[in-house]
Amino acid sequence: MLEVVDRQYCLQGVPLPEIAREFGTPTYVYDADTIVGQVDNIKKAFGGLKLRIKYAAKALTNLSILRLIRQAGAELDCVSIQEVHLGLRAGFEASEIMYTPNCVAFSEIQEAVKLGVMINIDNLSILEQFGNTYGNSVPCCIRLNPHIMAGGHTKISTGHIDSKFGISILQMRHLLRIVETTHLRVIGLHVHSGSDFLNADVFLKGAELVFEAAENFDQLEFLDFGSGFKVAYKEGDVVTNIDELGQKMSKAFQAFCEEYGRELEIWFEPGKYLVSEAGFLLVHANVVKTTPATVFVGVDSGMNHLIRPMMYDAYHGIFNASNLNSTERIYTVVGNICETDTLGADRKMNEVREGDILALRNAGAYGFSMSSNYNSRFRPAEVLVYQGKAHLIRRRETMEDLLQTQVEIEL
Repeated sequence: MLEVVDRQYCLQGVPLPEIAREFGTPTYVYDADTIVGQVDNIKKAFGGLKLRIKYAAKALTNLSILRLIRQAGAELDCVSIQEVHLGLRAGFEASEIMYTPNCVAFSEIQEAVKLGVMINIDNLSILEQFGNTYGNSVPCCIRLNPHIMAGGHTKISTGHIDSKFGISILQMRHLLRIVETTHLRVIGLHVHSGSDFLNADVFLKGAELVFEAAENFDQLEFLDFGSGFKVAYKEGDVVTNIDELGQKMSKAFQAFCEEYGRELEIWFEPGKYLVSEAGFLLVHANVVKTTPATVFVGVDSGMNHLIRPMMYDAYHGIFNASNLNSTERIYTVVGNICETDTLGADRKMNEVREGDILALRNAGAYGFSMSSNYNSRFRPAEVLVYQGKAHLIRRRETMEDLLQTQVEIEL
């Protein structure tokens, strides 16, 4: 958790400017205690149920983060075969991994079957291929599309009728014919309405549709309700009340299990909820540029390292980690990319001087994992603050890294 110690912004007592001096900028920094605390919050909220937490690896796939999350008692949700391999390398057992692909070649699913992970199928065509190939010899889960607009940006909403994800609940009869004719063994149902659902009642609406669908399957072992738990990006943001959700969801789930005839496991797939608030992107103020309309702070990063503001209009709080006790002024923070890459417009922060270290909040989820080499710039380093010490968990890229996959030919 970020705190001020001796007039310095610190994580576990380690000052952010000190991390910047040691590892350079731009650098992603993650607080281990925050991640573990978020896992514990979910465990506590759903403590009366047979709970399995499946961390959505796409949010942040650094091996050290994966190992930390496994150590905290969570399992893994993967959306690519590469993430599956990273999870296995990080120490997860195949039985702890859910694989939820979308629009992949069937050969990738076959590879996942050989690895022994749970397969989650979201397409009738793939479901039929899977049934014809494996019959009842390989259990599977089915991802349903509940046709619910849960809230948040349209680009991260996945459960509405125009989404490419999941098998429509309106196609249940067709789905059941495939299951019956190919003798599929369906042991789980899954629904995910997307990130940033606004209240527990929306979540419960999706759950009721899953409960209704579950009546068609007699071999179920678990129901997976995805995630979308909302975190705060700025003061006054509506967030998911995890305790309220736990109470309401636990009551509904227990009632369903009683009606179903046995106790099932309940699964969740938090990604952003676990790592977003743990992460900070440290950047160096290269220039302070005054124009007739705006005072810009140009930093040594940009949309190549944090694309969310440009892609999703996402808000990331920004503060000056080098100059706490000074007059607040209004700045627009921009990157060094040859593109309009505004990281934050009209932000009030302590006076910024060239050379100061700025920190962007909520950078743990979909920050490094969506970064690129646009403008042929290097991707940043990653640092984990663990047990009061800053550890380098990914070195900064070099020119050699940019060139290592290129094949030069004679022209």
